Amino acid sequence: MQYILLTIADSVATITLNRPDKFNAFNRTMALQLHQALDYCAANNAIRAILLTGSGKAFCAGQDLAEVVDPNGPGMNRILNEHFNPIIQRIVDMPKPIVCAVNGVAAGAGANIALVCDVVIAAQGASFIQAFTKIGLIPDSGGTYTLPKLIGYQRASALMLLGDKVTATQAEHMGMVYKVYEDEQLHTTAVAMAQQLAAMPTMAIAYTKQALQAGVSNTITEQLHTEDVLQQQAAATQDFKEGVTAFIEKRKPIFVGK
Repeated sequence: MQYILLTIADSVATITLNRPDKFNAFNRTMALQLHQALDYCAANNAIRAILLTGSGKAFCAGQDLAEVVDPNGPGMNRILNEHFNPIIQRIVDMPKPIVCAVNGVAAGAGANIALVCDVVIAAQGASFIQAFTKIGLIPDSGGTYTLPKLIGYQRASALMLLGDKVTATQAEHMGMVYKVYEDEQLHTTAVAMAQQLAAMPTMAIAYTKQALQAGVSNTITEQLHTEDVLQQQAAATQDFKEGVTAFIEKRKPIFVGK
């Protein structure tokens, strides 16, 4: 694929946004190629974790505005409903953990794609900006849903209305990202983290994602029921049996993702 690089090693699929000359801004081709890469990762049982990052100096500058103003372009409705919304939904529904390594600026939709991933780490030199109001738009790609839940309504509102840039260190302190690493350590750390997740019980991770997502809107009573249902499913997996057996035998478990 021209704008998306996909490599697989040690049960980890690395997806790299690859329009470095455009700061990895999305055009239609790139968005549809990312759909394909995510679908492939979801369907391939040999893949048990995903690493998402960008090539060059940026993670992702969001939408390529040249395509937005192109009279022959897809138009805003299609950009949202055929490009970005399906990307966000695929990430949320992915039955495998996604580590996002933000290697540079993450702006607009690029920021919100990063923030919806399961584990988000950033390079010291990375930054985040909700750039929408600066060009007369509203935050999209799930940003108005995700960001307030990560850092609170007041901070999210201010960042979205003012369009202030947030450094990686500030993002870590706000709870926007999990951890920040030196630029030269980011990729190695992200790969190791993804490999660690790939060696863990994949079904339990998928059920944990479902429980966390349900907990956003459930009452405590509803959430207890959700946990009960998902725990029963987890307890029926081969990896649960292996985990218990390994604990009793005082050895390291060998999970197979089933």
